[in-house]
Amino acid sequence: MNFIEKRIVEDGIVKPGHVLKVDSFLNHQIDVALLDEIGKEFARRFENETITKVLTIEASGIAVACSVARELGVPVVFARKSGSVNLDGDTYVAEVESYTHKGTNRVIVSGKYLCPEDRVLIVDDFLANGCALQGLISIVDSAGAEVVGCGIVIEKGFQEGGYRIRNLGFRLESLAIIESMDAQTGRIVFRAQE
Repeated sequence: MNFIEKRIVEDGIVKPGHVLKVDSFLNHQIDVALLDEIGKEFARRFENETITKVLTIEASGIAVACSVARELGVPVVFARKSGSVNLDGDTYVAEVESYTHKGTNRVIVSGKYLCPEDRVLIVDDFLANGCALQGLISIVDSAGAEVVGCGIVIEKGFQEGGYRIRNLGFRLESLAIIESMDAQTGRIVFRAQE
């Protein structure tokens, strides 16, 4: 059992509807020491790639992306979920369905911060149906940049997002892949990984 799986077992809460609450340490209250470990692990996994930017989507992916980017020594760019008067010039836009919030968001990245020379690592806290990752991949494609991989802290392996992304040919590294979880018992089963 790796450090993320252990923390999920200790502090995660399984709710009905295939919801895993990790807000006590990852996406509401943040355990900064754990975040540092996450950043180091993704940097290790992608150490043979030349990465110029880390891309995520607001809001809960930002902390993870910052930790990874610090380890890699590159900037973070995050897709905003709404327009802003500060976004001027060219923008890249994608429509993204949110599994958690049961709605669709229009996400936007300024054209100033992604260019064709960029080699992008996409990072997020969760992967369920894959819509957020697919939206970010389309933004990178629109910029003419290259996706070198995707790093996910917790993948719901019983949903199709991981399959979709891998089937599109992208390298996807998930620190924990949940095969199943039971809200009545709180039991979580992880997929074995190398």
